[in-house]
Amino acid sequence: MSRLQHVGYFFSRGFGPQGWGRPDWAWGWDWRRPDVYQQAVRELERAGVDLVVMEDAVSLGNPETLDLRVRGAYGGPKHDPLLLAPYLFAATSRIGLAPTVNAGITPPYLAARQAATLQHLSGGRFGLNVVTDTGSARHVSGAPALDHDAAYDRADEWTSLVKDLWRSWEDGALVAADGRYADGTRIRAQRHQGRYFDVTGPLNAAPFDDGRDGEPLVISPGGSPRGLAFAGAYSDVQLAYAPLDVASIRAYRARVHEAARAAGRRPENVRVLFWVKAEVAASREEAERVVAASLHPTDADLLTIAAHWSSDLETDLTAHDLDAPLPPDAFGQHVSRGTLKGLFAGIDDPASTPLRDVLGRRARKGLVAKREGLVGTAEEIADLIEELGEEADNDGVLLSGDLHPVTLHRLFDELVPVLRRRGVLRHEFGDGGARANLFDF
Repeated sequence: MSRLQHVGYFFSRGFGPQGWGRPDWAWGWDWRRPDVYQQAVRELERAGVDLVVMEDAVSLGNPETLDLRVRGAYGGPKHDPLLLAPYLFAATSRIGLAPTVNAGITPPYLAARQAATLQHLSGGRFGLNVVTDTGSARHVSGAPALDHDAAYDRADEWTSLVKDLWRSWEDGALVAADGRYADGTRIRAQRHQGRYFDVTGPLNAAPFDDGRDGEPLVISPGGSPRGLAFAGAYSDVQLAYAPLDVASIRAYRARVHEAARAAGRRPENVRVLFWVKAEVAASREEAERVVAASLHPTDADLLTIAAHWSSDLETDLTAHDLDAPLPPDAFGQHVSRGTLKGLFAGIDDPASTPLRDVLGRRARKGLVAKREGLVGTAEEIADLIEELGEEADNDGVLLSGDLHPVTLHRLFDELVPVLRRRGVLRHEFGDGGARANLFDF
């Protein structure tokens, strides 16, 4: 039997039109109602998934990319995932949920109180996926434009303040006995005046039953040095993107662990989940056909890919000549370095590479059996996941897609039995909430 790994699911299209643009739309689920999401999250819990991370982008972005974001329902419309969470908690009993919260938009006191409320109501199954997303912060709140590292400085202050507010009720503050509910002498009055926030505490929310171990999870993406430093200081879960080979996984995890040590934390207190965007094929022959077709994208295929990347980058790639390199000033300071790195992954010289070749690289798929991509049979995908656990000592993987039952069945129907047979995926949850799930092995 192989070692157990944690499996998370990234709800990657956000709380928007699930199935749009695919035949799945004909199933007739109304994305504005909770039913489709409740049905899907029940399936994820049954599959043994520890945690669902819920993507969000609150803004539709720059005027020049507005049509690109809504034309294919890629960037909008969207509802707020925080408000979806209670419906999903009501439909499940074990799985953890972590909506995305933007540290540049949501006031820290409000975030701390909302998170504390949902942590209590869910029995300890809540988490915050903290993002910096400077574009949305600028568009929605009028916050000043910040560069990449300054946005992380703001997120540092925000997260530290949220945690401090959670801890403003000290041990023994909640009495609930002898005619006295709480002891005000054990509640710390607070006044924070920092570079980005001015907040007065304490938090008007009940303390967590088992002290700091009962706090909501903090989750973060971001593989830049600044992003890793943030994860080392604050995160319980780091969402990681790296080449899926043993050496790369080991090196990335080592950087996260070193960042945790530098922040005075124990490395084992941070779980690292690597994105695995798998495509399950019924046979090796089918996988080979899918890969072969991806090597020759049409211009229409490339423009569809460009529209998706334009949404993420807040930069209209479709307006540029496919046969010329992108100009040096194509991207502003607000653009995520991680997203740019993803766009140009595998490109040696972006400044001289035609856009057609950049997008063609993103269209290209590969066989997981040859470690050239993530298309393969359930057994072949399980081989990779098992290898990362056994040889790279990996904590787990983060599968992704929209929250539509058809999407989940395509991905999980064959993969779950294989992973369970091999001892990679849990059969059942233990006692406790999301933190217990992620740290019980």
